[in-house]
Amino acid sequence: MSLLLLAAASMVVPPGERFTCTPVAVWDGDGPIWCREGPRVRLAGIAVREIDGSCRPGHPCPRASGREARDHLVTLLGGARGTLRTGHVVVRGPVLSCRSNGSARGSRTGAFCRSDKTGDLSCAMVRGGYAVSWARYDGRLVCRSDPGSS
Repeated sequence: MSLLLLAAASMVVPPGERFTCTPVAVWDGDGPIWCREGPRVRLAGIAVREIDGSCRPGHPCPRASGREARDHLVTLLGGARGTLRTGHVVVRGPVLSCRSNGSARGSRTGAFCRSDKTGDLSCAMVRGGYAVSWARYDGRLVCRSDPGSS
C-alpha cells in the first residue's frame, strides 16, 4: 500500500479500543505517526515543541527543540529511511500496540502506544527530556524506569 493511500485511509479509532500500528512515517515528536493499518497517531499524555521550535499558547513547553524531539521519536521507531515531499520522515520499525484515547483533532487518534523494544513511547519521550507530561491529557500516563514495565 502506498503512503498516499495510507493518508486517504486514515481513521480515528474509538476511545478505549486497542489497535496495532506499523509505523511508516512521522511528522514531529508527538506525531502524527502514520500507521500502515490506517490510523494517524498522536502520542497521548505529552507535549512537545512544534517542528519550527515554537510552543502553542496554553501548552506545556519542553526544553528540547521540535527537531530534536522528532528525531528521537524517529529513532524509537527504528530510524529514518528517507523523507517524503510533505516533510514526513519515513520509518520502518517495530509494530506498536496502542490504546486509543479518542480523537486528537482532525483525522488523528490520540493513543498510548508501546513497543517491545522501548516500552511506552510517551514515557520514553518524557524520560529522554524531549517531551513533558501534559496533565490535561496524561490521566493514564504511568511511567516507570524499566521500559518493559510501562
